[in-house]
Amino acid sequence: MNQDRLRILLESFAKLRLAVVGDFCLDRYLEIDAGHLETSIETGLPVYKVIRVRSQPGAAGTVLNNLVGLGVGTLFPVGFYGDDGEGYELGKALATLPGVDLRHFQKTPLRRTFTYCKPLLLTPDQLPQELSRLDSKNWSPTPQSVSASLGESVASLAGHVDAISVMDQVDIPGTGVVTEGVRAELAQLARVLPVVADSRSGLGLYPPLIFKLNRSELCALHQGSPALKTPALEAALEALASRNQCAAFVTLAEEGILGALPGQKVVSVRSLPVRGPIDIVGAGDSVTAALTAALAVGASLGEAMELAMLAASSTVHQVGTTGQARAEELLEINRAFGSVA
Repeated sequence: MNQDRLRILLESFAKLRLAVVGDFCLDRYLEIDAGHLETSIETGLPVYKVIRVRSQPGAAGTVLNNLVGLGVGTLFPVGFYGDDGEGYELGKALATLPGVDLRHFQKTPLRRTFTYCKPLLLTPDQLPQELSRLDSKNWSPTPQSVSASLGESVASLAGHVDAISVMDQVDIPGTGVVTEGVRAELAQLARVLPVVADSRSGLGLYPPLIFKLNRSELCALHQGSPALKTPALEAALEALASRNQCAAFVTLAEEGILGALPGQKVVSVRSLPVRGPIDIVGAGDSVTAALTAALAVGASLGEAMELAMLAASSTVHQVGTTGQARAEELLEINRAFGSVA
């Protein structure tokens, strides 16, 4: 993609109204000074000295954060948070983001706030080292009253948004935001606008939407095949696009991304060269954000995929945090490396 076309696409994002439906979590980073480690007298275990705590939206919030960085004008998060301290932090973090409208972000005492607590050991002249993560999740099914309220929010988006990004982050289907009822409402909206879906537990239960998967997820979806090679992988993606009558994408880490439209051959876009230390956390979410925004403004399949690879290249080089793809940096990367097609 030449620089002028990329700039036109990025500038057009400002007029978009997009929704992000899914599991918004709190990414809480505990920065630990490696030079001040102690041993507990009582337990004999290491004592870590936390010198800074920083919080930011994670999971679906990472998709949202990337859409903010790409310059999308108005964003509607659709999800829930608990009546707890983590929920307060998450709501506060979302409220500081420009263009974010929280009318569909619901507080409920029936759920706890999904939280990833990430201890980071900081040593001078070394990259941050992430220690064992501490997760807070909901393991029981989402109450019907919460699911129904979320479904109403999704249905109310009709005529008010240009596209929807779906981020299903839970390990056990039905315990988060994207319940069966919410999926049914998304299926209705997918008839008239792009709905890009990504799910940690797989997209097997999903209606025909624009699927964004990684290699293992596509293999699992395609008759449980353990490891499809390139020709078979392309055939599986083409079959998926034809079945859903929607675009379909599969990310291949350092090999780039494949995309297909119904009845058409697979398009391939390579990844960009690594330019130093990398941190892959959140790279997939930046791809989801870029695909959603690009498709919403009418970009071609190939253009959307090129934008996604530029976004991923930006975020993987942000070490020690869940990165944010920013429009100005995408222009700089594209200027440096040229087209990624």
